[in-house]
Parts: sequence; C-alpha cells; structure tokens
Amino acid sequence: MFTPSRISLLSFACLLACAGAQAAPASHASQGMSGHVANAGPLPGVAAATYYERRALEPAFAAAYRRFPAIPAGTLEAVAYARSRWRNLQPDPNDTLHGPPVYGPMGLYAGQGGFEDQVGTAAAALGVPTRRVMREPALNVLASAWLIDRALRAQPAGPAAAVEIERLAPALMASAGFRGEGEVQAYARASYAFDVLHALDTGVNDNGVRVPERAVRWERAFAPKTLIALRAPMVRLDVARDRIETADYAIDVRDETLKPRASLRQDGGDDAVAAQADVGIQSTDYGPALWVASPYHSARSAAVSAVTLHTMQGYYAGSISWFQNNPYSVSAHYLIRSSDGQVTQMVRDSRAAHHVGSHNGYTIGIEHEGFIAESSWYTTAMYNASAALTRHMCAVHGIDCRTTYNGSGHTGLYLLPTSVKIKGHQHFSNQTHTDPGIHWDWRRYYSLLNPGGGGGSTSLDDFEAGLGHFNTSPTYSGSTVGIATTSTAARVCDTGSKQGSCRLRLSLVDNTATTANWAVRLLSGSGSPAANVKLTKAGGHLGFWVYPAATGVSVAVSVDDSDGTERSVAKALPANAWTWVEWRLDDGAQWDPWAGGDGIITSTTAATLDAIWFYRANANGATVAVAVDDVRLTIK
Repeated sequence: MFTPSRISLLSFACLLACAGAQAAPASHASQGMSGHVANAGPLPGVAAATYYERRALEPAFAAAYRRFPAIPAGTLEAVAYARSRWRNLQPDPNDTLHGPPVYGPMGLYAGQGGFEDQVGTAAAALGVPTRRVMREPALNVLASAWLIDRALRAQPAGPAAAVEIERLAPALMASAGFRGEGEVQAYARASYAFDVLHALDTGVNDNGVRVPERAVRWERAFAPKTLIALRAPMVRLDVARDRIETADYAIDVRDETLKPRASLRQDGGDDAVAAQADVGIQSTDYGPALWVASPYHSARSAAVSAVTLHTMQGYYAGSISWFQNNPYSVSAHYLIRSSDGQVTQMVRDSRAAHHVGSHNGYTIGIEHEGFIAESSWYTTAMYNASAALTRHMCAVHGIDCRTTYNGSGHTGLYLLPTSVKIKGHQHFSNQTHTDPGIHWDWRRYYSLLNPGGGGGSTSLDDFEAGLGHFNTSPTYSGSTVGIATTSTAARVCDTGSKQGSCRLRLSLVDNTATTANWAVRLLSGSGSPAANVKLTKAGGHLGFWVYPAATGVSVAVSVDDSDGTERSVAKALPANAWTWVEWRLDDGAQWDPWAGGDGIITSTTAATLDAIWFYRANANGATVAVAVDDVRLTIK
C-alpha cells in the first residue's frame, strides 16, 4: 500500500523560511470551497500533523510558480489534490495489483507498468538525483511544474505570460504520464484533465488542502463530444432560460451537463437514445456508468453471487489507464471517482474481472478512488454512488444486501465467512491486499444498502464530519441568479450551530451588475443525481434547520425525480433565528414542476435531493449570511 511520508523537520523549516509562511494554529476551524476562509486551522478529529504537513506544501507551490510563471495560479494545488490529496506518497513495492508506483504529493510515475518515467525525466531536467524527487515534497512539486510547463510550451501558441485556465486541458493531458495511444488512453487523459480542472472549478479548503476556486469555462476546455463522454458540468455558463442552445447541443438543467439536442426530447423516444449513443460512452449493464473497455477478463466459473470492494491505491484516471494496459492483466468491473461519484465500467458483468484471485469467477469488483491511508478520499458522493451500484447488483443477481459486512474497518487481512457476500478485498481468503482498509465506513455502507423502513429519521448532512453533499459554492449552478461569484459556502465549527458543533455557512454577495432578484440553487452532490442518497416518497419528510441574518429570505428544495426535477413551494423565514423547515414528498400540493417535472414526485424510491434554493429581492449591494444545519429525511 501507499503510505504518506512525513516531511522532515529540516525540510519543513526550510520551506517555511524560504516562503515566510506562518504555521501557527488558529482559534477555530472553517472548511469551504472557495478559499475565502479566515482563521482556518485543523478541524475537530483531524490529526494536526496531517494538517501542517499539507500546509507546508504552500511555500513549495509558491516557489514553483515563481520558476514557471506561465502555469496558472491554482494549477499545482489542484494537481496535488487530484493525485494525492496533498500527501507525500511513498509506494509499497509489493503492491502490484492496483497500479504503478507513484511518488510524492504530485503523484509522479517512475516508468513502471507502461507509464512514463516522470520522476527521472524531470529530475534530469532539474539537475537533481531521482531519489530526491521521489522523497522530497518541494522537489516533487517543482518536478511536476516542469512537466506541466514543458507541455504548455509544446502547444502551438506557446506559453503566454498568463495562460487562461481552459488552455490547461491539453497540457494536463500531455503531462498525465500515461503511455499508449488509442481512444481509451485518450479518454483516460481527458478524465485526468477533468479531475484537475474540476478541483479548480469547485475550489477546495479541506483540512489544510487549499485549492483556489477559479471558474472553468468547460466549453473552451474540451470539445462537445468529450464533454458529453466525461459528463463534465457546464454550470459555469450563464444559463438563459435554464438552458444554452447551440447548433447541435444543449444544456440539460436537471444535471447541468451538455447533451445532444435530440436527447433532450421530453418524450425520451428512440431518437434520443440514438443521439446519446452516437457521442457518449455508456454502460449497457448499469445505466449511470460510463463504458471504457479493459482487455483483461475471462469466462465466469459461476453465477455472480458476491461483490468485492477495493480501494484503487491511485486516482481514477490513472486506474482507467492501468486497467486498460498493465503487465499483470489485472482489472475491475467498476471504478468510482471520489469528487462526484462518477462510475466507469471496464469489464462486463457477464465476464470475470481479475481483481480478487481465486474468487474472480463469482464476484463483481468495485474500485474506489484513493489510498487506504487517507480517509478524505471516501466522500459522501462516493459512498452514495457505490451503494447505488451495489444495490443494483443485489437486484439483478439476487444477492441479499443484508449479507453486507456491518462492522468496523480493519488494517491488514481479516477473513470473513462466505455467508458475507458484500465485503472488502481484505476479507477474502488467499489474499495479500488490505483494502479498502481502516477508513472505509462499513456501518454507513450497510445502512445505505439497507435503509430502515417503517418510520425513523435519517441524517443526510449534519456537517459534523465534513461538507457532505454540499461541496460546491453558491454560484456553481448556472441556474443561480442575482448573486456574485464572490459568494461562498463554508463548513464552520463553533458554538453557533443549531445541532452538534458544525454547520454550513453561506455568504451571499449581491451582484451589483444586475437588478435581478436572487434565486440561489445550492447544489447537492454537485448536481449529479448519482452522487445523492435516495429519498423515500411514502411518508417522507425532507427538512433542515436554517438561519438567515436578514429579512426577506425564503427557502425551497428541488428533488430529482424519475421524470424530471420537481421544486417545492417556498417558505418565508424570520430573520436572525433558527427555523425548522420541511416538505412532505408524497403531498402534491407542496411541489411544482421545474426541469422536465410534472409537479408530483412519482418515484417511490429513486428520487434524490437536487438542491436547496434561497430567494430574496435584489439586495442592492448587500451581503446576506445564511446558515444550514442537520439536513434530514424523516418517515412519518
């Protein structure tokens, strides 16, 4: 497995001295998406060593930008986030199943397993020993910057004094480190570029990781067919009438992705399916998944009767490349991305993937992006997307979801009986790999696969352990109008929360360039229905606590349904007070049609939370603070 190597005290001191950084802890913690956060420090329950290890990288980023000024600000931070979550990765040479060894906070390859020798090439160019680039974070960052700068200089236009963020896409693809040609490798490179740009587009401020939020104009970064294949968000466009029309494509406001114009037909007829198939990569086994073929599979020895959960020990795009071209013929059926829960299928369900040795013949293998030593990879979006996929496997293959392991996570191997059908790689016999490891929350996963019935209350987001579903800024949705891009959302932990210690705090800044009234769509799951938890219609009440620090604010919610998106009636809020608001999912009087919806939540079990909406008359330049706490589904 990969283990983060702590920066030495000497290196830490040198980095701080060279950049004049301050590493003192602050009085309280705030975690947000935009980077506009004051007094940030380690959040409750987070190891301070991890926090300050990450913060010590900031001088290294600053030094690399000074040496390579053509690289846009935030790029290196986003690359480090996409490839390591800002941890100094040092590989276990015995781990050959999941991917090639990667090194340092920038996750650089060293030439093994069909990947480029990024470490050696950059080390030679910088005039330093290869081993130092592998182990020293500051040199690792500089090496990655050299690779990106080289790719920028190779572009036809050459490097500009300040490269616009969208020009990064081809440079990122060129510096991904994947060898080989063909459509699959091209897709893997594009997926890697998307991962980095997505981190910039949403921004990150998470336990010492700081990626500045920079709006990405996706239509300038990728061709339309690539955007559709990646299901990249187009939400940064100014969406007039909730949709941008082009010659061949249009924005689907429901999930804010680009689609062929024909596929947006309301009747969903055969023409729509054909148009989507012409330009997209679509799984035929599991609808929400993309399809990218791996050559490594074999005939099944028995019917599918179990599901195996893995951690990639790498990142999503790299694993797509690895499972398409590796010297060990390893593969998995499905891969799940951390940031938004995107699912890619690489082996058909009817074939055996090569992922768990002698148990390949009867199992489905699901790989989750990340490293077992770092818990931050296991996001709410990933858990929800993985659980939805496994529930599908239970339904299709007759597996009882109640046979899922429902105990604590483990380090090392921990053999479970064959009666436990849904479990980790480390739980099978005759294994050497210990994923998904100590940080995978099996009890949470069990509850997602087996939601309680007959009453009860389920917390969707309490903000105690993280941002949960609400991990984008208030202006991330193209359907938001009236507020400025300087508006922010942050997780705040102090005595001002309604429940527990933490809450979501919004700072809504009026857009003085328009007199439009406010309509703020605070997306759940980055706008992806697959990244959200299922809502139960019968007797289901969706509610939360909300606190506006101004008059005139009202609130609503929208729900993705089987036939579109429905939006609730709005509720007016008193100023400067916590108010509990909720809507009953099976009461048609509480819902109106919005994006393709009919005003009624028709799905009994497949509806998901789309967004929380805030409304206010034009604020004439004012800024309004709003807090949200304890988003909850209650069955009454």
